[in-house]
Amino acid sequence: MAVPKKVLKRQILRNIEYYGLQEVFDELYQKSLENRKFKNLMELILMEENIKLAYRNMKKNDGSTTPGIDGKTIEHLAKMTEKEVIELVRNKLEWYTPKAIRRVEIDKGNGKKRPLGIASIEDRLIQQCILQVLEPICEAKFHDRSNGFRPNRGVENALAQAEKLIQSNKLYIVVDIDIKGFFDNVSHGKLLKQLWTIGIQDKKLISIISAMLKGEIAGIGFPEKGTAQGSIISPLLSNVVLNELDWWIASQWEFMPTRHVYKEAIKANGTQSKSKKYRALRSSTLKECFIVRYADDFKIFCRKHKDAVVMFEATKQWLKTRLGLDISPEKSKIVNLKHSYSEFLGFRIKVHKKGKDTKCKPPVDKYVVKSHISEKALKKIKTNAKERIIAIQKTNGSRAGEFAIRDYNSFVMGVQNYYSMATCVNPDMQTLAYEIKTSIKIRLNTRVKRRTNEVLTPYLSERYGKSKELRFINGVPLVPIGYVQHRVPLHKKAVVNKYTAEGRKEIHKQLETVDIERVHELMKNPVSDETVEFNDNCVSLFVAQRGKCAICKLPLTLENMRCIRKIPKSCGGDDKYNNLIIVHKEMERLIKSQDKKEIKRILNKYKLESNQRRKVNTIRKNAGLEEIDVKALDKEL
Repeated sequence: MAVPKKVLKRQILRNIEYYGLQEVFDELYQKSLENRKFKNLMELILMEENIKLAYRNMKKNDGSTTPGIDGKTIEHLAKMTEKEVIELVRNKLEWYTPKAIRRVEIDKGNGKKRPLGIASIEDRLIQQCILQVLEPICEAKFHDRSNGFRPNRGVENALAQAEKLIQSNKLYIVVDIDIKGFFDNVSHGKLLKQLWTIGIQDKKLISIISAMLKGEIAGIGFPEKGTAQGSIISPLLSNVVLNELDWWIASQWEFMPTRHVYKEAIKANGTQSKSKKYRALRSSTLKECFIVRYADDFKIFCRKHKDAVVMFEATKQWLKTRLGLDISPEKSKIVNLKHSYSEFLGFRIKVHKKGKDTKCKPPVDKYVVKSHISEKALKKIKTNAKERIIAIQKTNGSRAGEFAIRDYNSFVMGVQNYYSMATCVNPDMQTLAYEIKTSIKIRLNTRVKRRTNEVLTPYLSERYGKSKELRFINGVPLVPIGYVQHRVPLHKKAVVNKYTAEGRKEIHKQLETVDIERVHELMKNPVSDETVEFNDNCVSLFVAQRGKCAICKLPLTLENMRCIRKIPKSCGGDDKYNNLIIVHKEMERLIKSQDKKEIKRILNKYKLESNQRRKVNTIRKNAGLEEIDVKALDKEL
C-alpha cells in the first residue's frame, strides 16, 4: 500500500488523534463559543482515553523527570500497567487531596530568585487530565492578543502585534504596567468565580481545582492566595485571571458598540477590518487603546498622552478592585516611543524618523519601529555563552569536547532564532561577538583553527557557509554568534486553531518543513558512540528528509528514528553524508533482520510498495544479507 503524502504534525495533535479525542475537544470548543455551560466535565476527565493521553503528553515533558516531594518521577508511572494508572487517577479524584508541593528557587538572572512549585508526579498527571479538557473551553473565551502559554501562539506573535500597533496604527504612547508578584497574589476565590463565569460549572471539578490552589507548600504551609509557578495547570489558570483584563481594555475601544453598524471589508488574513468604526469613534471622547499581552507581561498602546494617563490610572484601579492585584510603581510608567525605549519580552522597542508619509495630505513625518536586544538579555547571553566556552576548555580535546561544542552551537542558534526579531540584532550581536571571540581566543586559542579543508554539513553550510568568523576545533565547527540577520516577526494566521478541522489543516501545512526546535533537540542528543561526522550528517539528513523515514515516509521523532549506514563499516562504508540514511526503527529491523517471521510481520504491517522494498533490498545487499523475496516468503510462511 502506498503511504499517503503526510505533513509533520505537532506531537500533541497526533496524540489526540491516536486516542480518538479530537471530536470531543472540538465539540467542547464549539459549545464554549456558543456560551454553553459545562456541568459534567468530570466524566470526560475520567475517561480512559483522556488519562492515557495525559500520560503520553506528560512523559515527553522535560519536567517529567523532576521528582516531587515523594521523590517519584515519570519512571514510577512507567512501571505501572495502563489499568493501574487509570485506577490511580480515578481513585485519587474520588476525594482529591494533593500531596505537598516541593518548592525550589531558580535564578532570574538579576540577582533575584523565582520560586517554582513542583507537584508530585501523580498530581501532575491529574493536572494534565484536567488541562486537556479545560483548554478547548478556555481557548474559545480568550482574547486574540493574549499570546502566552497558548497553543500555536508565542513571543513572535506578541511582538508582531505590538509592532503593527506602533508602525501601522501609529500608536506611539505606551502604558507599561508591571503587576507586583502576580503569580503569588492571585485570589483563589476570584479565580474560581472566573472559571464559573466562562462556563466551567462542574461543582466537583471546581472543588478539585480549589484543592490544587490551596495545596500545602512544603516548609511554608497552606497558601491563602497565588498559583504555583511550575505546575502544569498554572499557565492556563493565570490566563483565565487576566482574560478579564483583556476584554475590559478591549471594551473601552475595540468592542465599544456604535449606534450605526458599519459595513467593513474583510482583510487578506480572514479578519474583518474596523477602520470605519474606529474613524467614527475618534470623534467621541473615548480613549483609543489596545492591549498586547504575554502571560503577566502586557502593554497598552494609545494615540494621545492624555489618554495614556487616564488608562494608566484606570487600569491600576481596575486591577486592585477587580483582581486584588497591585502594580509595581518603580517599573510602571508611560513611554513616548519617539523619545524613549520600552522593554517587552527581552527587546527594547522605539520608533525613529524615516522620511515622509506621502499618504497623508500634507505629508507628515514617518516613524518606523527600531528594536534592540535588551541590556539584561545581552548580559545573560554573554554569561551563558562564556560558561559553555569554559566547558569546552575543560574537555581538553576529549570525546566530551564534541558534545560541549554541540551544546554551545545549539545555544547560539537558539539565541539567534529568538533575537533575530530585533531590527538591530546584527549590530547588537556583533558587539557581543567581540567579547565572545576574546573569550574564545583566551581559553581555546591553541585549539581553534580557521577554515582550511573542513567540509561543512549541508545544514551548517547553508546557514554559516559564507561567514568568515566560522572556526573549527579538531574539525568540529564552532558557529559564529554574530552571524545573524533580522527577520520580521509573523502574526498567527486567523484560521490556525487546534480545535477546528480547518485550523488543524493549516497547522499541518505549516509543518511541512522541519521545525528548527526539533533540529536543535537532535543536535543536543547525538548518538554517543558515533563520530562527530556521523552525528552532524544525521542532523543534515533529518532536515533533507523533512523529518520523514527515507523508506516508509512516516514522520520521525527522536524516539523512533534511526540513522544507519547504507554500506556498513565492516563492508568498507564510512560516515559520509551520502552513505547515511534516516529510517523508522521498524525499517531498521526490516533491513537488518534475518528472522523471516519478523520480516513478514513488518511487511504485513507497513505494506511497502515495490520501490520501497527495492531500497530495503539494496541496503541488505550492501551488508551481505539475503534480499527479501515477498513471493517466496508468502509460500514459505
